[in-house]
Amino acid sequence: MKSLPLEITDVQLIQPKVFEDSRGFFFESYNERVLADLGISGPFVQDNQSLSYKDVVRGLHYQIKQPQGKLIRCLSGEIFDVAVDLRRNSPTFCKWVGEILSSTNRHMLWIPPGFAHGFMVLSENAEVLYKATDFWAPQHERTILWNDPIVGIEWPACQDPIVSVKDLAGLTLEHAAVYEQPLQQNQNASIHAVSR
Repeated sequence: MKSLPLEITDVQLIQPKVFEDSRGFFFESYNERVLADLGISGPFVQDNQSLSYKDVVRGLHYQIKQPQGKLIRCLSGEIFDVAVDLRRNSPTFCKWVGEILSSTNRHMLWIPPGFAHGFMVLSENAEVLYKATDFWAPQHERTILWNDPIVGIEWPACQDPIVSVKDLAGLTLEHAAVYEQPLQQNQNASIHAVSR
């Protein structure tokens, strides 16, 4: 595995070493020791898997307490995967990065705690799997509006994105809770409402 540089350096695009021959392919999708060498450490306590259809947008989700680091990959199909930095004291606060993850390129995206996460499905359907460093805590879950103009994500062209009622009720960054203090894994963070 190797890490490819992105504009927000804390988010990493991971490219596994794939062995292919006439029988098919093989690669390590998770190796604790190799990922630790890249600065990605667990423990990972929960795996989540979803199936979504073309033009579905999920997100932008985060947990204001029990923040989750996520290691994301696309098992089938293709998605545009996005991370938004919500760490108030970060030099990349409010910035986003997006990468295409697919069953063809087999890339993975590491999103550390302190970021909101979302994706758009580009193929007819896509199955996504991600490992999380903390448990789902619905009482702490928050949502930033997927098309918030402050964040300004450049989503792939889509006539009619399919967004859940819950996600359509997401807040703009102007009114959302963000992480005030530097985060360490599995540490509860204090919150701060952005005011502009």
